[in-house]
Amino acid sequence: MNSPTIQTPLPSPNALTAPYWQAAKQGQLKLPRCEDCGQFHFYPRSACPHCRSQKLTWQAVSGKGVVYSYTIVHRAPSKGFESEVPYVVAVVALDEGTHLMTRVIDLAPDAVKVGLRVTVAFQDKAEDIALPMFKPA
Repeated sequence: MNSPTIQTPLPSPNALTAPYWQAAKQGQLKLPRCEDCGQFHFYPRSACPHCRSQKLTWQAVSGKGVVYSYTIVHRAPSKGFESEVPYVVAVVALDEGTHLMTRVIDLAPDAVKVGLRVTVAFQDKAEDIALPMFKPA
Protein backbone atom coordinates (compact mmCIF):
# COMPACT_ATOMS: atom_id res chain seq x y z
CA MET A 1 0.00 0.00 0.00
CA ASN A 2 1.38 3.41 -0.98
CA SER A 3 1.43 6.14 1.63
CA PRO A 4 -0.24 9.41 0.65
CA THR A 5 1.95 12.25 -0.54
CA ILE A 6 2.34 14.85 2.17
CA GLN A 7 1.84 18.36 0.86
CA THR A 8 3.81 21.38 1.99
CA PRO A 9 1.46 23.76 3.84
CA LEU A 10 0.35 26.71 1.72
CA PRO A 11 -0.88 30.19 2.66
CA SER A 12 -4.60 30.89 2.91
CA PRO A 13 -5.19 34.35 1.42
CA ASN A 14 -7.76 36.56 3.12
CA ALA A 15 -9.16 40.03 2.39
CA LEU A 16 -6.00 41.77 3.68
CA THR A 17 -3.45 39.51 1.98
CA ALA A 18 -5.23 38.67 -1.30
CA PRO A 19 -3.55 41.50 -3.31
CA TYR A 20 -0.11 40.18 -2.25
CA TRP A 21 -0.87 36.64 -3.37
CA GLN A 22 -2.59 37.76 -6.60
CA ALA A 23 0.48 39.82 -7.55
CA ALA A 24 2.82 36.94 -6.67
CA LYS A 25 0.87 34.60 -8.93
CA GLN A 26 1.44 37.14 -11.74
CA GLY A 27 5.19 37.27 -11.01
CA GLN A 28 5.13 40.65 -9.24
CA LEU A 29 6.10 41.63 -5.73
CA LYS A 30 3.61 44.21 -4.43
CA LEU A 31 3.52 45.64 -0.95
CA PRO A 32 1.19 47.99 0.91
CA ARG A 33 2.31 51.61 0.83
CA CYS A 34 0.90 54.41 2.93
CA GLU A 35 -0.50 57.33 0.95
CA ASP A 36 0.13 59.71 3.86
CA CYS A 37 3.73 58.96 4.91
CA GLY A 38 4.88 57.13 1.77
CA GLN A 39 6.34 54.15 3.66
CA PHE A 40 6.06 50.55 2.50
CA HIS A 41 5.35 47.90 5.09
CA PHE A 42 5.01 44.18 5.39
CA TYR A 43 3.02 42.18 6.59
CA PRO A 44 -0.30 43.48 5.23
CA ARG A 45 -2.52 45.15 7.82
CA SER A 46 -5.38 47.62 7.89
CA ALA A 47 -3.34 50.61 9.12
CA CYS A 48 0.16 51.91 8.43
CA PRO A 49 2.52 50.81 11.23
CA HIS A 50 4.50 54.05 10.79
CA CYS A 51 1.75 56.69 11.06
CA ARG A 52 -1.48 54.69 11.65
CA SER A 53 -3.11 56.02 8.47
CA GLN A 54 -5.63 53.74 6.81
CA LYS A 55 -4.92 55.18 3.35
CA LEU A 56 -3.02 52.24 1.88
CA THR A 57 -2.41 51.19 -1.71
CA TRP A 58 -0.62 48.19 -3.18
CA GLN A 59 2.45 49.08 -5.25
CA ALA A 60 5.03 47.05 -7.11
CA VAL A 61 8.52 47.03 -5.61
CA SER A 62 11.83 46.12 -7.24
CA GLY A 63 12.14 42.72 -5.60
CA LYS A 64 15.80 43.46 -4.88
CA GLY A 65 17.49 43.55 -1.52
CA VAL A 66 20.04 41.98 0.81
CA VAL A 67 20.00 39.13 3.27
CA TYR A 68 19.60 40.83 6.66
CA SER A 69 19.55 37.66 8.75
CA TYR A 70 19.07 33.95 8.13
CA THR A 71 19.01 30.47 9.56
CA ILE A 72 19.51 27.08 7.99
CA VAL A 73 16.68 24.68 8.75
CA HIS A 74 18.00 21.14 9.22
CA ARG A 75 14.99 19.67 11.01
CA ALA A 76 11.67 19.94 9.23
CA PRO A 77 8.96 21.73 11.24
CA SER A 78 6.38 19.29 9.80
CA LYS A 79 6.25 16.31 7.46
CA GLY A 80 5.40 18.59 4.53
CA PHE A 81 8.92 20.07 4.68
CA GLU A 82 10.95 16.87 5.21
CA SER A 83 11.96 16.56 1.55
CA GLU A 84 13.24 20.16 1.49
CA VAL A 85 15.76 20.19 4.36
CA PRO A 86 18.26 21.70 4.62
CA TYR A 87 16.91 25.06 3.45
CA VAL A 88 17.43 28.72 4.28
CA VAL A 89 14.83 30.93 5.94
CA ALA A 90 15.95 34.55 5.73
CA VAL A 91 14.89 38.07 6.50
CA VAL A 92 15.51 40.10 3.35
CA ALA A 93 15.84 43.88 3.61
CA LEU A 94 14.28 45.18 0.40
CA ASP A 95 15.78 48.20 -1.31
CA GLU A 96 12.49 49.99 -0.58
CA GLY A 97 13.18 49.75 3.15
CA THR A 98 10.92 47.00 4.43
CA HIS A 99 11.85 43.48 5.50
CA LEU A 100 10.33 40.15 4.43
CA MET A 101 10.72 36.71 5.92
CA THR A 102 11.29 34.36 3.02
CA ARG A 103 13.43 31.56 1.67
CA VAL A 104 16.74 31.81 -0.19
CA ILE A 105 16.94 29.39 -3.12
CA ASP A 106 19.39 28.47 -5.89
CA LEU A 107 22.36 28.57 -3.53
CA ALA A 108 23.86 26.01 -1.15
CA PRO A 109 22.65 26.83 2.37
CA ASP A 110 26.21 27.23 3.70
CA ALA A 111 26.96 29.80 0.95
CA VAL A 112 24.28 32.24 2.17
CA LYS A 113 25.76 35.21 4.04
CA VAL A 114 24.41 38.39 5.63
CA GLY A 115 24.71 41.17 3.04
CA LEU A 116 24.21 38.84 0.03
CA ARG A 117 22.40 40.70 -2.77
CA VAL A 118 19.24 38.86 -3.76
CA THR A 119 16.34 39.22 -6.15
CA VAL A 120 12.84 37.81 -5.99
CA ALA A 121 11.90 34.60 -7.80
CA PHE A 122 8.45 33.05 -7.74
CA GLN A 123 7.72 29.37 -7.29
CA ASP A 124 4.31 28.10 -8.34
CA LYS A 125 2.97 25.86 -5.58
CA ALA A 126 -0.71 25.55 -6.52
CA GLU A 127 -3.11 26.78 -9.17
CA ASP A 128 -3.64 30.05 -7.30
CA ILE A 129 -0.49 30.29 -5.14
CA ALA A 130 3.06 31.32 -6.06
CA LEU A 131 5.55 31.90 -3.28
CA PRO A 132 8.01 34.79 -3.49
CA MET A 133 11.47 33.47 -2.64
CA PHE A 134 14.85 35.06 -3.20
CA LYS A 135 17.89 33.96 -5.18
CA PRO A 136 21.36 35.49 -5.58
CA ALA A 137 21.24 38.65 -7.71
